[in-house]
Amino acid sequence: MYYIYMIRCEDASIYTGITTSFTRRFAEHCGAGGKGARYTRSHRPLALLALWQCEGRSEASRLEYRIKRLPKARKEQLALSGDLTILEGLPQPERYQKAVWEEV
Repeated sequence: MYYIYMIRCEDASIYTGITTSFTRRFAEHCGAGGKGARYTRSHRPLALLALWQCEGRSEASRLEYRIKRLPKARKEQLALSGDLTILEGLPQPERYQKAVWEEV
């Protein structure tokens, strides 16, 4: 199982990534283990905004790529709604299920 996540950073920016364990990855972004992304070392993460799950890495990578290409206003809209249908042309949005951090 892969997870695609959006997190809010201290400077109000949004970081998007993929992982097999969101709990572990968020801790890494916060400084535990030293494996956080370069971006989150200088833009400290504050909170989870949105989380989806899917079966394969390639699907997760495709969704991450599409989200990262969005302008910030659309990322904010996506984070609030969680509705992937706002990503025009996303093939089979039903492949991605909203997830809850407590379940991960």
